[in-house]
Amino acid sequence: MIAAPAVGTALAAVPPEVDPSRVCAGVALLALLSAGALSAVRAIGPVALPAADAAWLVLSPLPRRAVLGRTALILAGVSVVAGAVVGVGLLTVLGAGDQAVPRLLAALALGVATMAGGMSAAVLAQASERWDAWLTGGITVIVISAGIAAVMSFGPGLHLAASVAAAPPSAVPAAVAAVTAAAGLAVRAWTALGRIPARVVLDASTRAGHAAAAAIMMDPGALTSIVEAAHWRGRSLRSRPWPSGLAGGRVPAHVREPLAVAWQEWRCLARRPVRVALLASSSLLPALAARATTDAAGDGVPAVAAVVLGVGALAAAATVTTGARRDGEDPALARLLGVRPRALLAARAAPPALLGGGWLVAALTVLGATGAVPAGPWCLLGAACAPALAAGTLRMARRRPVDHGLPVLDTPVGGVPTGPILWVLTGVDVAALGCAPALTALTGGISAGLLAAQAASGAAVLAAYLVLRGRRY
Repeated sequence: MIAAPAVGTALAAVPPEVDPSRVCAGVALLALLSAGALSAVRAIGPVALPAADAAWLVLSPLPRRAVLGRTALILAGVSVVAGAVVGVGLLTVLGAGDQAVPRLLAALALGVATMAGGMSAAVLAQASERWDAWLTGGITVIVISAGIAAVMSFGPGLHLAASVAAAPPSAVPAAVAAVTAAAGLAVRAWTALGRIPARVVLDASTRAGHAAAAAIMMDPGALTSIVEAAHWRGRSLRSRPWPSGLAGGRVPAHVREPLAVAWQEWRCLARRPVRVALLASSSLLPALAARATTDAAGDGVPAVAAVVLGVGALAAAATVTTGARRDGEDPALARLLGVRPRALLAARAAPPALLGGGWLVAALTVLGATGAVPAGPWCLLGAACAPALAAGTLRMARRRPVDHGLPVLDTPVGGVPTGPILWVLTGVDVAALGCAPALTALTGGISAGLLAAQAASGAAVLAAYLVLRGRRY
């Protein structure tokens, strides 16, 4: 009943006819979201128990299926809800046509079957390494399919998208087949509950416990440290020589030492090629979002694409702030590096500036190449945003945990705690301040004056941040 108004609004917004290019872009985005959801489910568990149940029941003589049955039912409910959301999204992408009800039912069936089947496969992957390999292969196939759909949205294969969008309701048997396959996977997953090893359940319960603790304490930053530590724990890393410029004596020591700190961050990123590939491919998302939406771009960037641009640039820059976060958590370790505070902070700013600015340049280049924005020096605008992105992500990495002692605001919808809101906005505020001319250009069109203003604003914000925060470790 609570979600009924939102569902009614979403269904009322479904267009009867959709442009074929929008169909391909929307399908690509839905596929990427599904692949991300399956990857997250596979990383967390999905079958896990509360800490007390994991400690007392998993190792007891009780039947494993009876112990894990309640969790399986919860996962089934989550799959149905998520699948319904995917189904409504699929109907929005394909259009309602002249027979909205059969199309809605078919889209809901496909969405629920996809999410329930994926969740069942994730449960089977916990019980069998072979299923884990198949699930990984399935996620890879979904990502490749999304890439093909994205390419089709820019020209080739639009006739195929048009035929899919105009498919008659007689195509419903495909949805029935998907539901049958998902039901078969669900039965196999229920059977496999009794074969999941205790070690796998305990590990998943530990990861779920960390996530729940971070959510309850409203300290999402702890999750980042946990995930980073879990990745590097137990790995054997091969030594690499320093670059000749850093190892020799040709570069002065006061320059070489901060560069070594920045080089360490780049080495950590280079040791994760999958993350680099995901970052590079994610620069296509703003163009896909612009293609999938119908809002008029005018002289600037479509609103949805602008939001994806901002979030993506900050996320890309934040992937190389591990050292800055560690410096903020333990200043004693930062002192051991033997680099002055301001020089150390400037060195920490170099990787996010290069990566965040480079991602923004790539995304704006793709937007310009696909015709989503008017002609103009958008690439230069992305490069000019790099210093402000670095200042914002450094502030995000060094922010304190959520202050739960701050007052709660009384609003018509209930009390709103200001501590988590201020925590979320910390860092975003500096980035938005430094990128204010760029935000103006994204909404109203680019000009030489805005480009010059962005270059000056970004440099000024980063310089001010280094001066104010670089006085101590």
